[in-house]
Amino acid sequence: MQQLKDKTALVIGASRGIGLAIARELARAGAHTILAARNLSALETEARAIKNEGLCASSMQMDVSDPDSLSDLPDTDILVNVAGTNIRKPFEKYTSEEFQFLLQANLTGIARLTQRIGSRMIERGTGGKIVFIGSLTSLLGFPYLTAYGMTKSALAGLTRCLASEWGRYNIQVNCVAPGFILTDLNRQMWQAPEMKTWLLGSQANPRMGTPEDIAPLAVFLCGSGADYITGQVIAVDGGFSTTGVWPFQA
Repeated sequence: MQQLKDKTALVIGASRGIGLAIARELARAGAHTILAARNLSALETEARAIKNEGLCASSMQMDVSDPDSLSDLPDTDILVNVAGTNIRKPFEKYTSEEFQFLLQANLTGIARLTQRIGSRMIERGTGGKIVFIGSLTSLLGFPYLTAYGMTKSALAGLTRCLASEWGRYNIQVNCVAPGFILTDLNRQMWQAPEMKTWLLGSQANPRMGTPEDIAPLAVFLCGSGADYITGQVIAVDGGFSTTGVWPFQA
């Protein structure tokens, strides 16, 4: 499907996990895809693998928490913000340094980058697509994720406000809220048998999700089929946020 032919897409946090899965699918949809993250070596390896498929990809080093890293940005039609990290602990035990670190990495830096890319989209006058990768904490509360949840909830609010403000420029802004997706950020937590047992009884589709479960929706939101979709926070969560299961059999 070459639906994104002649489009340039910038994916932040593309060296692994959800960001890498999205970058691969954007390239397969025809976009020139720029993979950005802090780990340039990993980016170059992944961009080379994409090009070996006969697709168009390049890499650039970027740290959204460092303003100096955002000084030389490319012109893009599509921006996908995936970068983020997490610290799990009781709310009362977060230090101010940990709060500032998470806010800068998950929210402030992404907002600053989006401001700059969005300004260029407005100046060009040809519209654009912006996709944030939020979390179930954009919609629901979970223990020991307070600081992370603050940042992801803010991304949902930013999505709605930017959709309202930039719609007149034909820029659509949406947010994907992944459910329990196995990545390097949470792999250790999901090794516990009680976590796997809990998931079996918590959502309609009882399996863990993968980054490849998130990529198709993100790519769709970057294409013309989503021209009339904006300001939405869409969960990809196996039904966790909308369903419940029980042992009763009729």
